[in-house]
Amino acid sequence: MIDLEIPGYKHLRLEHLVLDVNGTLAFDGKLLVGVQPRLQKLQQLLNIHLLTADTHGKQASIDTILGLKAHIITQGSAEKADYVQALGAENVVTMGNGANDVAMSECAALSIAVLGQEGAAGVLIRTADVLVRDIGDGLDLLLFPQRLRATLRR
Repeated sequence: MIDLEIPGYKHLRLEHLVLDVNGTLAFDGKLLVGVQPRLQKLQQLLNIHLLTADTHGKQASIDTILGLKAHIITQGSAEKADYVQALGAENVVTMGNGANDVAMSECAALSIAVLGQEGAAGVLIRTADVLVRDIGDGLDLLLFPQRLRATLRR
C-alpha cells in the first residue's frame, strides 16, 4: 500500500494500480523499455491490474513478460470504470492515455494521464490529477511518492 497525505489536497491510501496497456505501457503492441522492472518493484506496494482491448493482438506476450494476466476489455470505457469501482475506487490509482480511460480516471482516487508516443486524449488530460510525459515518469511517481506530494500539494 502507498499511504500518502498531500497537504491541501487529500489523503491517499492506494492498494491497486490499474493500467491501460496500448499507448500507456506499450507502443504498437510492444512493451516499452523500463516498464517491467518498475512494475516488478511496484508489485511489492500495489496490486497491479492491466486493462486492454488488445488492439494489436500481442497481449499474451506482454502478460508473459510481466508475469501478469490482463483483463480484456470488450465494452469500452464503462467496463474500465466498472472494474475500478469493483476494486474499491477510493484505493485505486489509474494510468492511461486514451479517451476510453476517462471514466476510470474520474472514479479513481488518483489518476495519471500518460503523454506517450501515441499522445494523450485532451479529455483525459483535463480530468487527470497528474499528467506525465511517459509511463516511466508515471510509475516513478508511485515508486517515489514524495514526488506526488510535491506535485499535488496546495
